[in-house]
Amino acid sequence: MAIRDIYETTFDEDVQSGPTNECPECSGAVRPDGAETVCTSCGLVVDEQQVDPGPEWRPFDDDQRVRTGAPITVARHDRGLSTEIGRVSDSTETHSPRRRRQLHRLRREHKRAKWRSKAERNLGHGLGEVRRVTSALELPETVRDRACVIFRRAHSAGLLVGRSVDGIAAASVYAGARCLQHPVTLDTVGCVARITQDRVASSYRTLNAELELPTKPMGPKAYVPKLASELDASAKVRRRAERLAEASEAVGITIGSNPVGFAGACLYLAACEEGRSLTQAEVADSADVSTTTLRSHRDALRENL
Repeated sequence: MAIRDIYETTFDEDVQSGPTNECPECSGAVRPDGAETVCTSCGLVVDEQQVDPGPEWRPFDDDQRVRTGAPITVARHDRGLSTEIGRVSDSTETHSPRRRRQLHRLRREHKRAKWRSKAERNLGHGLGEVRRVTSALELPETVRDRACVIFRRAHSAGLLVGRSVDGIAAASVYAGARCLQHPVTLDTVGCVARITQDRVASSYRTLNAELELPTKPMGPKAYVPKLASELDASAKVRRRAERLAEASEAVGITIGSNPVGFAGACLYLAACEEGRSLTQAEVADSADVSTTTLRSHRDALRENL
């Protein structure tokens, strides 16, 4: 019987291949062949021009739907272009123990094979440490990407030789925040880093000297929003503190002082002017300075402003 007679007499085009992947005519095995599904025994075209009823976009987060793959990022050593063997089952049935052992071996060999050299492995480890530190400090993605770029530059310049990868990574986070004028102190980075604060400071001095980073001195105004958020100060108090910080920088009374402590003094003085009850101990503890330093900066503000 010809294939044409089968279509005209016994085959219904609406019939789809079942979950057993058997031909509806001869019960033979079917296999995909391009855009068609063909029976290996009688040659019957069971299905053709299959249409995916699913959405044409892929969600990578809750707010963005894209029609391409994952975006290229500098936060990974391979720019995020490599593939990974996942752990989610690809079917509704669980894998057999033999299949699970095979997948475990594949993941292990894939993890070993993705590093082409020790230098690339150090790059991947350092970028992972940068992502960990920025996540622990809840820094924005702009700071994370700038820190990753700085770490890549340090890696290309050979600054990792003889130095701690974790130290250069933590210093890159601090350097990225300084370049973008983001209020992050060295003490804060040192608290979440895997090495001591002194080694982070030493690594940062190396990066600043060798890479000639475009870092600028941080003024007290940059730290006012952070302290105001921690002390739950009102928007009026915060704006007044920012004006005091700008005026103090203009007259030059902030030279040689701790910008965080001076920002705390501006916030404390603004709260006193607005009738907000903030104690010196609360502000000093938030700015990580002593109450004596806080009162000294407050008196300087009152005398010059």
